[in-house]
Amino acid sequence: MSRLRLGMAGGGEGAFIGAVHRMAAALDGDWDLVAGAFSTDGGRNTRTGERLGLDPQRVYPSLDALIAHERTLPVDERIEALAIVTPNYLHAPMAIAALDAGFHVFCEKPMAMSVVEAEAIAAAAKASGRQFALAFTYSGYPMIEEARARVERGDLGAIRLVQVEYLQGWLSQPIDTNGNKQAEWRTDPARAGLGGCLGDIGTHAFQLAEHVSGLSVESVSVDLTTHVEGRRLDDDVSALLRFEGGARGVLKASQVAAGEENGLRLRIHGEHGGLDWSQMEPNTLTLRWLDRPAEIVRTGGPGMLDATTTLVRTPAGHPEGYIEAFANLYRAFASAIRGDGDKRWVPGVTDGLRTMRFIEAVIANAGSDRKWTSMDSGDSE
Repeated sequence: MSRLRLGMAGGGEGAFIGAVHRMAAALDGDWDLVAGAFSTDGGRNTRTGERLGLDPQRVYPSLDALIAHERTLPVDERIEALAIVTPNYLHAPMAIAALDAGFHVFCEKPMAMSVVEAEAIAAAAKASGRQFALAFTYSGYPMIEEARARVERGDLGAIRLVQVEYLQGWLSQPIDTNGNKQAEWRTDPARAGLGGCLGDIGTHAFQLAEHVSGLSVESVSVDLTTHVEGRRLDDDVSALLRFEGGARGVLKASQVAAGEENGLRLRIHGEHGGLDWSQMEPNTLTLRWLDRPAEIVRTGGPGMLDATTTLVRTPAGHPEGYIEAFANLYRAFASAIRGDGDKRWVPGVTDGLRTMRFIEAVIANAGSDRKWTSMDSGDSE
């Protein structure tokens, strides 16, 4: 089976997430990176293309130039999909332009700057008939799929409690004012959008909670905080969640939890038992039962569900992590484009719209004196 041809917007020299996308896309041999508009800085753009071994004629100064030239190439040479790995404010215009040009899109999260922009992307994806995927990386871990599948088949019984936290400490000091480029744009409302920590990692926590529980959040009650003086966006989020069917949840996301690395943890409890997963120990899923001893399921080990084992690349005991989880999304994205019969789920428009509505509901609730805000309407009660 021939490899799919990938272009990239953003991800130039010195950018973290662009390199992660490239590694993930390359891991299973489904993709070849053949073109890019990596930076508005001409020198960085050129150097990135050179280091990636790309044809200089396909290293473009802008996305507009990329689209214009790629569309002139023979169908079997032009890119088939575009990876968007830019700051948030460019997601919507770039995604819509690529979809309108007939290219599939794999976009960094959050989906856009607002629900209105996200809905415009959704409309463009529907009109184009092209695939749109989002980089909710953690949903690509085998043990997350194992957890989701076990909840779906009813192992835990009716879900009652959902607790998710994502703790980082890297913004505990005002490094966004001291030249740290990754911190600068993430705390700039013009480039990041309405939420700081909320949009950056709060969306990951929210998406994972809904994805694994199989339940939709109906309303939120929030404490949204900025601890570092002078910072323009939030760096700490605490939210109570009301799920459909009566389940209750707690979401905690912080980037000022000094000493924390990437402490994403999910716990879900039903009437018969609960599960516990941590991103910093991603190959272990712990299941605890009301009436029998706890179980530990390991990536690649005995007891995994058949559907989950297809996400595993190595024998048990050989750790798989962040890049492999990301690669599972790129593999599912490739299968969706090819229509090869592999129905593996990949996060997309629905997840993007849900997380954008979550951001706006949190902002609305934080600015209100009402206790609860609806996820769908933004109305408070």
